[in-house]
Amino acid sequence: MTSLEKLKLKKLDKNGLKTLVDWARNEGWNPGKHDFEVFWETDPDGFYGFYSGDELIAGGAVVSYNGEFGFMGLFIVHPEFRGQGIGRKLWYLRRDLLLERLKDGAAIGMDGVVDMQPFYEKGGFNIAFRDERYECMGQATSFSDSISRIESGDFEKIMNYDLTCFGYKRETFLKHWLALSDSNAFKFSKMGEVYGYAVIRKVNSGFKIGPLFADNDEVAEELYKACLNSAVEMPVYLDIPVINKGAVELVKKYQAKYVFECARMYYGEQPDVDINKVYGITTFELG
Repeated sequence: MTSLEKLKLKKLDKNGLKTLVDWARNEGWNPGKHDFEVFWETDPDGFYGFYSGDELIAGGAVVSYNGEFGFMGLFIVHPEFRGQGIGRKLWYLRRDLLLERLKDGAAIGMDGVVDMQPFYEKGGFNIAFRDERYECMGQATSFSDSISRIESGDFEKIMNYDLTCFGYKRETFLKHWLALSDSNAFKFSKMGEVYGYAVIRKVNSGFKIGPLFADNDEVAEELYKACLNSAVEMPVYLDIPVINKGAVELVKKYQAKYVFECARMYYGEQPDVDINKVYGITTFELG
């Protein structure tokens, strides 16, 4: 039995964050090989854990987006130390630590697994919508000629489009996310205007799309097809907000299989986003 009083809360270094993401892989969360590098660049002060001596035994993200919005993800207690109240204590410490990092009145988001949602609700979070993960096999298919790869010169327009879907500016995250190794980033554009974008990256098992943001169902489907076309005969995962009926119809049309679900939850006021443009969320770890 581990003494809660002897545990030390410490900010994680980059290797500590990598350990946390490795644990997530072992839990079946299916992160990408390079995800931790983007997470670190986004907010190197945004990851904390409990140490027993020099051993990391639990941790999680307390990421701040310019002090305007926070996100709690990557919450894991090492299997050997579960059932001792360690996770409960760490979760509340992380919540309060993140509130201190944010401006007054700023909201916090998180994606909570079903079993933990009552606990998170007691901690002040409210469910906004359910997220469901779906698996589809990549396939060679044609798609609109309005789709092209995102280039460096597109960044300003992509960032502005992302703002309408995420609710807060995340320039540093996007800069690194769009440049991930083993990934493809697509935009749907006409006459220089962006109507949607998507990123598909290699993950531990198969590929994962995130985000998939689009003006309407037709644009979303073309971006989805472009992603499927870049991972032929490989499993491709998409995390959809079921509140977006177009996203639900999209995975049905391609006979994608339900994998599991969680819920997007918020402490404080929900971000002002056009949820009908969100066909696939970016990550469960950072929002």
